[in-house]
Amino acid sequence: MLWAGSVQAQRLTKYIDPLIGTGGHGHTFPGATVPFGMVQLSPDNGSQGWDWCSGYNYIDTTITGFSHMHLSGTGCGDWTDISVMPHTAHIDDTCRFFRVGFQHANEKATAGYYGVKMNSGVAVELTTTERCGLHKYTFPKGSKPFVRFHLTYMMNWDSATHTQITLVNDSTIAGYRTSMGWAKYQKVYFAARFNTRMKELHVYDNNTHKEVGGNAMNDGRCNGEAEFADLNGRPLLLKVALSTVGVDKAVKALNEIPHWDFDKVKAQAEAKWETEMQKMEVKTDDDKLKRIFYTALYHTCMAPTLHSDADGEYRNATGKKVKMKAGQRYTVFSLWDTFRGLHPLFTITQPNRLADMMNSMMAFCDENGLLPVWDLSSYETNCMSGYHAVPVLADAVMKNTPGVDAARALECMKKSAMQDGRGTEMYRKYGYVPQDLAWHTVTKTLEYAYDDWCIAQVAKKLGKSDDYNLYMKKSAAYTLLFDKETGFIRAKNKEGAWIEPFDPWFASTDGSKSFYEEGNAWQYTFFVPHDIRGLARGFGSNDKFTQKLDALFSAVSELKGEQAPPDVSGLIGQYAHGNEPSHHIAYMYSYVGESWKTQKWVRIITDSMYHDQPEGYAGNEDCGQMSAWAVWSMTGFYPANPSGSEYVFGSPVFDEVNMKLPGGKTLKINTKNNGKGNPYIQSVMLNGKPYTKTYISHATLMQGGVLEFVMGPNANKNFGKDDKDWPSSVN
Repeated sequence: MLWAGSVQAQRLTKYIDPLIGTGGHGHTFPGATVPFGMVQLSPDNGSQGWDWCSGYNYIDTTITGFSHMHLSGTGCGDWTDISVMPHTAHIDDTCRFFRVGFQHANEKATAGYYGVKMNSGVAVELTTTERCGLHKYTFPKGSKPFVRFHLTYMMNWDSATHTQITLVNDSTIAGYRTSMGWAKYQKVYFAARFNTRMKELHVYDNNTHKEVGGNAMNDGRCNGEAEFADLNGRPLLLKVALSTVGVDKAVKALNEIPHWDFDKVKAQAEAKWETEMQKMEVKTDDDKLKRIFYTALYHTCMAPTLHSDADGEYRNATGKKVKMKAGQRYTVFSLWDTFRGLHPLFTITQPNRLADMMNSMMAFCDENGLLPVWDLSSYETNCMSGYHAVPVLADAVMKNTPGVDAARALECMKKSAMQDGRGTEMYRKYGYVPQDLAWHTVTKTLEYAYDDWCIAQVAKKLGKSDDYNLYMKKSAAYTLLFDKETGFIRAKNKEGAWIEPFDPWFASTDGSKSFYEEGNAWQYTFFVPHDIRGLARGFGSNDKFTQKLDALFSAVSELKGEQAPPDVSGLIGQYAHGNEPSHHIAYMYSYVGESWKTQKWVRIITDSMYHDQPEGYAGNEDCGQMSAWAVWSMTGFYPANPSGSEYVFGSPVFDEVNMKLPGGKTLKINTKNNGKGNPYIQSVMLNGKPYTKTYISHATLMQGGVLEFVMGPNANKNFGKDDKDWPSSVN
């Protein structure tokens, strides 16, 4: 059997299945990586299109190479840098595109490991450290081994603009790939070393498709092919290390693997994942739930990824060499998605990395003038709306994260809020963004209002009363777009008139026609996470507000419009779990005394939107946010207001959760009468005392102790009915 001799999976990592999310629209990759590693070594099918944003989709059965950088769960495809492919015959033209078939029966993916036996007979096994990938190739006996370095390989928007490959010695090559894609400037250096000397290195000019002499090419675009003598069945091993600084740093990164013991590196990678999994030990007899949960927890550790070398040095999007004052630089901040649940989770699960992530965003601000919107390779892609580095930084500041300069954070936040661009100047002038002057204006107004509330909280913490008053006033902008007649938040023009015609089911990827980004009025009317009771007042009463929430979940599950965005998926009525703007909505009932309805819908969403199959996610996994919702909600609560330092109770699914906290403390969550037929909270105890609140604060959670839920088949409508037990809201 191909996998004989592999290290036995450890206790919790055995529930991780990296193939979950690789099918459908999940857009995850199955390959080998370590938590937040720069190297994410995974197969690429060679196909193009939206469902291949990670380079791989489970419906495909071909491989064009194994590249070292990938994006997990995104809606845009990029990277797949430094593609390597073993094969059994000389390719006269290494610039030529080719693929080899495989069968999923011959494929295996576990935490820190990927393996496949291709139809060519070549067995490939992959594992990694943070900056170095280790390949193990077993060729059929009697075959002639070749390994192609397809530096000009591209997918979707990406294209190589300049590549270099140089023979260092008879077993080592080095070079770089510069490319333009979603990020307009990307450069990654590599060093590759074999455990066997090469017979010859063939280098081909990508423009002429002709082999060039000298075993090197220093200009233009090129690809290479390493040729070996017959290995007589012995495996060929290959290390490939990356750096954003230079070839010499990539060569140095090869030392992350100082030997050729594949199983030892694999075991070390798995041990790093085991450490992550042990932070949340769940107990249940249902192994399916464990696979869903631990794969979700695994996916929360895919991004952001390391961008700096071990010494903290990196090159930014201008090509300038920079060094962090302390810690590491990270990139891949999918903030429109991850501010909602992933980054609040990091304040519990990633205390040792959190400051580096926050300081990476502030370094981005120093280099680019503003906090990142969507940082890829330290380049601002400007993807999606809002300036959602703000709630992430605010959350870290409000939770007193060591190593984060709160005053510096506030100044960076204000720069993003006071910029001229992205509709912010209109927002300041009119109090909202007018649809006749911009696109997706309701989304922008609502998201700017929330971000401004976050700025206000940091200003208050720092005693900046003028800033606090200014940004609190701006945070009420949603009220200007609330239409009491229709019961929806709608777009206005600069004259203050409603834009007509209006259809709450209409959604479009054409921003000039749509008021909402990746959504419609049904979903976005509820994006006021800081002032849910203020929003309820707009409907006339809390009862009328809950009726509107009820209507959301029971509405017809359709989108109107010829260009309806595919991201709006996982529909329950008009609740769209496959897209992030809906993620907090089920928890809103608890803010107005209807906690039992939160419990009902959270359990329905958990059961219907997460599965242990390749098509296990309802939409793009989005760098960990889809998984973060599952981790939170299956545990028993969720940060409905991402920067509010409160976690609203839902419907826990495990008999017990042991949440390991910073400082050596543990929060044990016991669930009595747990079961699929018992979704409703009957009562709660905290450290042996009755607990009537429908949420737990971050400060209380971090003290550890024992939180006990008693569940039942029927709703306890009195639990959380008293307004003193409701989560916080501005009004």
